Amino acid sequence: MITMIVGEVANFVAYAFAPAVLVTPLGALSIIVSAVLAHFILNEKLHQLGILGCVMCIAGSIVIVIHAPQERPITSVQEIWSMAIQPAFLLYVGSVVVLVFIMIVHFAPQCGHSNVLVFTGICSFMGSLSVMSVKAVGTALKLTFEGNNQLLYPETWFFVLIVATCVITQMNYLNKALDTFNTAVVSPIYYVMFTSLTILASVIMFKDWDGQNVGSIISEICGFIVVLSGTILLHTTKDFERSSSFRGSYASSSPTLSARLCNGNGEFMKHEENLLPDEAVCFQRQEMH
Repeated sequence: MITMIVGEVANFVAYAFAPAVLVTPLGALSIIVSAVLAHFILNEKLHQLGILGCVMCIAGSIVIVIHAPQERPITSVQEIWSMAIQPAFLLYVGSVVVLVFIMIVHFAPQCGHSNVLVFTGICSFMGSLSVMSVKAVGTALKLTFEGNNQLLYPETWFFVLIVATCVITQMNYLNKALDTFNTAVVSPIYYVMFTSLTILASVIMFKDWDGQNVGSIISEICGFIVVLSGTILLHTTKDFERSSSFRGSYASSSPTLSARLCNGNGEFMKHEENLLPDEAVCFQRQEMH
């Protein structure tokens, strides 16, 4: 829990100093740190493909950092407000609100518990708006600490309200997704959708790619795809290792169960047809004695 809180605070600070195109994909590094710590501290085995996934995440992150755009200097929260009310971003916000409303009212009650894309889609769309608002609030606080008080402007508190609304909705449906579906399925899908939509929203609102050449943009997209592939591979192999460990522990416990059955008086198991082959032989021997 403490790690999650520290991570969220770090992300909040990062959005105030760097573009979302750079910060959001680098969130995959937290997955790598968790996997490595679990390997050494909790003795969880890291599959070879999982190691490959970590390497892919690191390589993709390096490419993104090298070709990431420079943060545009922002002097006031009103400047961010002018970016938020531009027609292109208002069209994006309107589309997100309509889609989220439809998914909550229509799709969530009908197929939310059978289709993983419903709950994760709601979280991802709301998450993209929350990141834009978090960046605005973080920038306002940074300017305030520098001596340019932004807390006097109503735009700052409006962004705070948007952050609270989006985060509450996001966490609510993320918890529903995790309660309904396997974490190994929810995590990569949510990461892919959330990161993609956040980058799209940031490109529209803050125009992160304006002034960049085509080569740098393509490199960022390729690095992002590599990070996504590594994240999916890491989550998939993690679930595979857990399943293998379960099967191994079950197999190792079977001989002990057979030994107990063979050493008993033969009355412990009532139905011979429900026994495993080795246990059936032991049962027959008990009847002969």
